[in-house]
Amino acid sequence: MIRKGIRPAFKIAIGLPDEADGWRKDLPFRRSLIAIAILLVFDVIFLIPAVTTFGQAASEWGTFENLFDLVMALFMSAWLLGWMIGPLLVTCILAMLVFGKEVIRVRPGRVDIYIGLPLVGVIARYDVAKMRNLRLEQAQDNKRSRSWRGAHIVFDYGTNTIAVGSGVDDDDLAVLKSQIEMTTGMVIRSGEALPGEISGEWEAETSDLQESTPDSLPADPRLEGDPVTLTSVSTLALIVANLVPVSGAIFLGWNLGDVMVLYWAESAVIGFFNLCKIVVIARWMALLAGPFFVGHFGGFMSIHFLFVYSFFVKGIHGDTGTEDQLREVAQLFINLWPALAGLFISHAYSFYRNFLGRKEYRGRTMKKQMSEPYSRIIFMHLVLIFGGGLTMFLGQLTPVLLIVIALKIYFDVKAHLKQRLGA
Repeated sequence: MIRKGIRPAFKIAIGLPDEADGWRKDLPFRRSLIAIAILLVFDVIFLIPAVTTFGQAASEWGTFENLFDLVMALFMSAWLLGWMIGPLLVTCILAMLVFGKEVIRVRPGRVDIYIGLPLVGVIARYDVAKMRNLRLEQAQDNKRSRSWRGAHIVFDYGTNTIAVGSGVDDDDLAVLKSQIEMTTGMVIRSGEALPGEISGEWEAETSDLQESTPDSLPADPRLEGDPVTLTSVSTLALIVANLVPVSGAIFLGWNLGDVMVLYWAESAVIGFFNLCKIVVIARWMALLAGPFFVGHFGGFMSIHFLFVYSFFVKGIHGDTGTEDQLREVAQLFINLWPALAGLFISHAYSFYRNFLGRKEYRGRTMKKQMSEPYSRIIFMHLVLIFGGGLTMFLGQLTPVLLIVIALKIYFDVKAHLKQRLGA
């Protein structure tokens, strides 16, 4: 949903608003016993598999002896992390229905509306000079999304209608209006919004828990700084980082399994910086989106590593159930550390230079960002798996390995430029 016009300033509040330098009133907050009962049932339904999975994950972590056990422990933990977002949301809504508070506070020049639990909530801050048409609205007169409030107070702010209170009457409206006029020395005006109050769009699908700034507005990232080309530093860094496996194969004796593990590790690096991007875009909403992404992506990566290790490191008929495997895997990553460092630096530079420096986050949505790494990673690994299978079939490592690396560089650079230029 894209909302237009002026917007309030939002912030996280610890504890209920005080009455310092103003007037405060706790508004009635209607509670539905039917809704509470329904949510309680759903919460229990969500929690049962979460508790079961937690027990299984704890058991796996306490007893793993080989790579397969470790991967299963990681997978169960990732699944649990992603699944817990559901019961967490339901529990938060349930807590709001049972213990929720709505408080209005009037200070010179502004009106603050707090909604949340007694210990933590969100404050929306409104400029009194831009508030319009303060009035009482009955349940049958308003949208269905606000029908739970019954009779409540509303006012217009930009292009949006703001609702507060539930089960109030004309006396409550009169008191609020009087306190606003006495505290601020201003009268809430009637009529239409001014042109400056309805122009501009709010950033789509990002957290509102931030002050309004020019950076919140969507923009074409190509307008920020020099365009990214084949000769840009970030592109050249990506190419150089991808050439490291060639040196490893020639001078250090790396085989196909080493390269496959290295590129698996690059997927993990991509996932890490994608999580950083989610935090930049979603802000406070990343508290929910981040764990969900880590759970989903982590489960995918853990199973994918078992596949890579089984087929390209140990071989199809290799033993994947020995205790020495964990030491072998650790040594494998230690041997690959120069290439891993190069890939990490390459993606870190691109994140700093392009995503932050060129402000590519402007106009990005959280939903799109969460899905972005999958298309690149899946396509990249299809190329690698095809090349790996061809090597195993032909029995010739070096020519096919060089072809795989060349293809990987080509598609990496193509994806890099497409993300930067929208080509």
